[in-house]
Amino acid sequence: MVANISITDRTKSFAIRVVKACCFLDEKPGVSRTLSKQLLRSGTSIGANCREAQSAQSDKDFINKLEIALKEARETQYWLEILIESELVDKQKFQLLLQEANEVGKILVASTKRLKGK
Repeated sequence: MVANISITDRTKSFAIRVVKACCFLDEKPGVSRTLSKQLLRSGTSIGANCREAQSAQSDKDFINKLEIALKEARETQYWLEILIESELVDKQKFQLLLQEANEVGKILVASTKRLKGK
């Protein structure tokens, strides 16, 4: 459990972990490289959208950026599940990454719900 860390810092750390995982995947032949590109795009986009939200022009724009980050988090979860369930990667190596993607997604859901309730 990560305590007292901003969502932008947490998603940046997550993106770095995704980059490292994709470097590992790129060393493998075949379909792993293709899936790596998908994972890299969505996994790094979460933090980029959270960072972009900091410069939002309105509350609506801020919520929109967080919702895009949430979509990217869900896509990242999907690619990680595909990699794990197709046994292209060792489940234990990627399970913590999937768990973090799930937790980030929950934070983004809670944040957008709270902001919409204002």
